[in-house]
Amino acid sequence: MLQQGTGFLWTRWAPFSMGRWTVAASLMLLMVASSLAGCVTEGGDETGLDAVFTLSPANNIRVGDTVAFDASGSLPNDGSLSYRWDFDGNGTVDATGRTAEWTFGVAGSFTVVLTISDGVRSAEASRTVDVVEASAEAPTATISLDASSEFDCLGEDVSASSYILIWICEDDKETSDRRISATTTVALDASDSEAATSDDYITEWTWDLAPSEDDDGDGDSENDADLDGETVDWTSVAPGEYEVVLTVKSSKGLTSTDEVKVHVNYAGTWTDFEMGGNSSSGPAQLDFDVTVVYDRDSGNTIRKAIAELTYPKQDDDWVVGGGQQQNNNRLEIYVLDEENEEVVNSSEIGDDQREDGECDSDDYCLSLPLSSYLMTDTTHGDGEWTMRIHNDRWNDIKVHQFRIVLEYK
Repeated sequence: MLQQGTGFLWTRWAPFSMGRWTVAASLMLLMVASSLAGCVTEGGDETGLDAVFTLSPANNIRVGDTVAFDASGSLPNDGSLSYRWDFDGNGTVDATGRTAEWTFGVAGSFTVVLTISDGVRSAEASRTVDVVEASAEAPTATISLDASSEFDCLGEDVSASSYILIWICEDDKETSDRRISATTTVALDASDSEAATSDDYITEWTWDLAPSEDDDGDGDSENDADLDGETVDWTSVAPGEYEVVLTVKSSKGLTSTDEVKVHVNYAGTWTDFEMGGNSSSGPAQLDFDVTVVYDRDSGNTIRKAIAELTYPKQDDDWVVGGGQQQNNNRLEIYVLDEENEEVVNSSEIGDDQREDGECDSDDYCLSLPLSSYLMTDTTHGDGEWTMRIHNDRWNDIKVHQFRIVLEYK
């Protein structure tokens, strides 16, 4: 006969006395029973249904608190679904409907199960909800700002009162290495976090390094544990702007969060190298590859980029070529976007504007700043850009220094 099980139909019968046909007949009955019952799964890959729910509050739920549950994210969202809620994991239906509320009367850990169905297929989602005593107090999460650099790459003091600012400084880079790929390690410290009472203590420290992304798929993008520990090293951090969320949990089961912006700036310097002169094949060019990031959705947005070039005004080894005498040096900077389209160049900057600042009297100091506007989606976009030194003079030119700066703060 056919009997109703928990989400499945199963079969019970006396064996046939038909030899090898016994197994085939049994399998056929089982397939018929399964098609009548439908299939309950933990996700939507097999059934085409996707059960998802959120709850508010999601943390620090105390005895007597009313929690709101919302399954609006379940799919399909076309009105064809029914919703059943089991709030204490005992297998009974405690509520129905796309949204529901529940008040937990005792402390403990409870498995909340949502079951959705379109009348033929079913799918489930579950989540453990921790409920603490009504008198419990939450701890305090605190991220130390001591990870900031003491100085920038020019030796100036770094002032960071409400964020972490780190400089990656690459001095005297070889011209054979013209790609900016340096990363750094950020030391994250939560040792200033505290429990609320003397009989309580912190048991967990978790760090979410991408709070805009829900890596674990639980509907809460700010509770993913990318790193664990009171003090941790976040390695391989590229120049950019990041948000970090710390969550601490006490021995009484309550949590607290703190967040901080981490800005990683970069400055790379190439010194004392030769730029070849113009030839029959065209101007001499030297390309430097740099990644710029402007992602408003994640909050990783560059503020500005700067290319600085220092070279002598006069060339003692001037040559005659192309029908002209040239001993007055002039180099240009060209900037190209990821599509290799020109963004800007320095050709409109006159010689008199190349003598500003702390430039030596015998040198030209060319500075080409790039605002973040040039890197937005509505202009050139971010990505792999090129900063190019361009020499269309016949003579070789000695470059004293070329410097690229990326500022995310």
